[in-house]
Amino acid sequence: MVTEEGGGLRAGEARGTAPTPFRPCFRPGICDAQPCLLRAARHFGGSTERPCPVCERKNVTNVTYVYGDSPGRHAGRAKPTSEPREMAHDYVEFRVYAVEVCQGCSWNHLTVSNVLGNGPPDTVGTT
Repeated sequence: MVTEEGGGLRAGEARGTAPTPFRPCFRPGICDAQPCLLRAARHFGGSTERPCPVCERKNVTNVTYVYGDSPGRHAGRAKPTSEPREMAHDYVEFRVYAVEVCQGCSWNHLTVSNVLGNGPPDTVGTT
């Protein structure tokens, strides 16, 4: 069912009943966040006001990861959301991934993938 605004109705609304307060997700491939992603959400994640689209019990948390050769030991780690912007001044190039994760049902979704950095060293005027 679709509302006039173009959004969908929740399953409970479509049936005419309120959604249950606890709906664990048993759908492989949808609610499959690894324990390390859930820990990163708990310790480094940025909270949001967006409810989980699967369980609707908790708000999703944004988790940011940094990958690439340039950041060295910082690569492959979860970072606070603001840190990659600061790192962009110090490193040539690296990729940033933002993931939404629900700490209630383990749903997760890659939302953004960007390349940051200050570019290769300036070689103009060198021989």
